[in-house]
Amino acid sequence: MSPALSKPESGPLPQKLLARYLLLLRLYPVLTKAVSSAVLSALGSFLAQIIEKNQKKRGLDLAGPLRFFIYGFFFTGPLSHYFYLYLERWFPSDVPVSIAKRLLLDRLVVAPAFLVLYYFVMNLLEGKDTSAFIKRMKSSYWTSLKMNWKVWTPVQFINLNYVPMQFQVLFGNLVALFWFAYLASVKK
Repeated sequence: MSPALSKPESGPLPQKLLARYLLLLRLYPVLTKAVSSAVLSALGSFLAQIIEKNQKKRGLDLAGPLRFFIYGFFFTGPLSHYFYLYLERWFPSDVPVSIAKRLLLDRLVVAPAFLVLYYFVMNLLEGKDTSAFIKRMKSSYWTSLKMNWKVWTPVQFINLNYVPMQFQVLFGNLVALFWFAYLASVKK
């Protein structure tokens, strides 16, 4: 561990955690966002299972949170990190028209592609074949995308325009944690 990581911070625990997170962001931005995405994605999956377990009296499956951990670490964290960096470069936040352009790009291009990636990676991690992926896409992609637009459009409006860039991935992951719990609570 580097000396910069080992120095103790003073103050209350939330302040210490924030100081540590900011330090890690400065030293290892992609890795920090990948780990935080992985942990929060797995936690969201775990929380969804707890809610579902209470509804259906089923046991917990540790493979689900592990899949979400892998997805968050290798995909959500790094891809979101670079997306927000490029978004700022392509549409600087200090240009008024950029607000609409950023949101439209995210909602009409990135969200649909990210949802396909999610289905594809989860299909692979579940050990399913291509026909299962195609079936899942046909049965739930459009419904999921419409719900994504309803829920995530205001979230992304706030995230892209008011959340400091170093916290955008974390903000999205915190909302996603509750998003997974919500999806589990409304399952039929």
